Amino acid sequence: MPGIVGLISRMPRPRAEAELLQMVEAIHHESFYHTGTWINESLGIYVGWAVKKGSFCDAMPVRNERGDVTLVFSGEEYSPATTGPAYIVGSYEQDPTFPASLNGMFQGLLVDQTRSTATLFNDRTGMHHICYHESEDAFYFAVEAKAILAVRPVLRTPDPRAIGELVAFSCVLENRTIFKDIFILPTASAWTFRDAVIDKKNTYFRPEYWEKQSPLEPEDYYRELHGALTKNLPLYFAGGEKIGMTLTGGLDTRVIMACHASAPGSLPTYTFRGPYRDCYDVRIGRRVAEVCQQPHQVITVGDEFLKSFSRYAERSVYLTEGTVDVYRASDLYVSEKARQIAPVKVVGTYGSEIVRQAVMFKPMPPAPGVFRPDLLSYVQQAKTTYAGLRRQHPVTFAAFRQSPWYHHGILALEQSQLSVRSPFLDNDFVRTVFRAPQAYGPNGEDIRLRLISSNPALASFRTDRGVGGKPGLASKISNGFLEFTFKAEYAYDYGMPQWLARMDHTFSALHLERMFLGRHKLLHFRVWYRDELADYVRDMLLDSRTLSRPYLERTNVEFMVRGHLRGDRNYTTAIHKLLTLELVHRLFFDAQ
Repeated sequence: MPGIVGLISRMPRPRAEAELLQMVEAIHHESFYHTGTWINESLGIYVGWAVKKGSFCDAMPVRNERGDVTLVFSGEEYSPATTGPAYIVGSYEQDPTFPASLNGMFQGLLVDQTRSTATLFNDRTGMHHICYHESEDAFYFAVEAKAILAVRPVLRTPDPRAIGELVAFSCVLENRTIFKDIFILPTASAWTFRDAVIDKKNTYFRPEYWEKQSPLEPEDYYRELHGALTKNLPLYFAGGEKIGMTLTGGLDTRVIMACHASAPGSLPTYTFRGPYRDCYDVRIGRRVAEVCQQPHQVITVGDEFLKSFSRYAERSVYLTEGTVDVYRASDLYVSEKARQIAPVKVVGTYGSEIVRQAVMFKPMPPAPGVFRPDLLSYVQQAKTTYAGLRRQHPVTFAAFRQSPWYHHGILALEQSQLSVRSPFLDNDFVRTVFRAPQAYGPNGEDIRLRLISSNPALASFRTDRGVGGKPGLASKISNGFLEFTFKAEYAYDYGMPQWLARMDHTFSALHLERMFLGRHKLLHFRVWYRDELADYVRDMLLDSRTLSRPYLERTNVEFMVRGHLRGDRNYTTAIHKLLTLELVHRLFFDAQ
């Protein structure tokens, strides 16, 4: 994804500048990126960037009037002055707590020549990763670890603990990467450098600041949360770029549409569907757009995507450095399509996670017999680490652990194509959620329904899972049907038990899956791996390179893959994992 890269060092300028150019080139992924560099040799600062053309930060670097403060910034900051990042330098000069007052998803390097300092900082949720490596002669930093690998290939050494976490969670925990000696800057960091070495590793915000707030009464909480949304939502729809909005069948995007009324016809909206039928996301998203008088389009994940799956799978693992499974390649595909509609996307992502503390990732036991004991020991260690993390405040876990660790890979795919904005990570909104009373807690009333009720027309119909809408017998019947179809689709897709897979194979000529698939979900990899993607799965997983990996049980992998390709077994999630791990090895660890 676009971002900053660089090194802070006293090495000779020709060498440092050459390394900087290599790092910039490593993140120059698209023709619509602008790149550049800025150097202050006296302070040992070598910084570069890649930004999407026309985006908020497409004007690097920015300076104060005296020219002694220079900022290189990536991402977006949401304030009433969002005409570009130049005002951020003024915030630094006026606010001794800088960057605590900033609001958004971002990373930056600020150089103060008067003080002879450089400050490397990120946002308080850490959504825009800054990877770093400390060597004897330089401090390297980059939005993607591959930029550091470009100049330090010796670091292409896997961290076995991280690999175990990839197997368990499809992400890496505790600010580590898949590379043994490359780490991620902690959330809300402001690290200061002086004379080309680290002077202070400051943290400008800690979640416990908000955990200590007292709960509000239910009515006060609703007013505060509604006020935070209505006050700040306009900032997420501001700026000179065209903005689009994703619509789903759930509550989160509908909350945004209810609390922020764009002028009729001014906000392009879109929803994603699979190849079989209009899912409930499409049906409900279309209805939301109609109520709000906005144009709506449908982006289909179908034959075009499947024909190019190998390219999208490899690209997705490469861009995210393995922190998404290959099925997330569809996120890259739809993001390319969405960019053709608008280069900025407002999303409802993180809404249920923040408001309802929905847990989106848990330890997933690997398929029995696939991995050898050495790797399984690290999978078990990952579960222990996770158990400790879950003992934190639930909003802290959702906003400051789950979001930057689990959601970052997905965001990185989207951000490679689009500028992504989520008002549910807004400072005021998250701070207020920490004050939720028990009545609106995870086990209480869903306050999102009340937020939507400010627009009665949007509150009048149910979600894809039957939540909300008008009460009554018809609603109960409809809800029961929706719940049945949701569970049936799960059972006929990646969750299909082995006995049902054998039965389905017996009656395969009837194509029974067409009765269930596509009502709630748009991706159907159990069927795709068996049919359209069978050659790719076979070529990748039955290849001698794959089967010779020291952490795999070769015979069991062969049995699993052949069974799934025959159609009388279901190993969808295991195939996800094996394909992802194999691509990680081929892209990063085999390429010495």
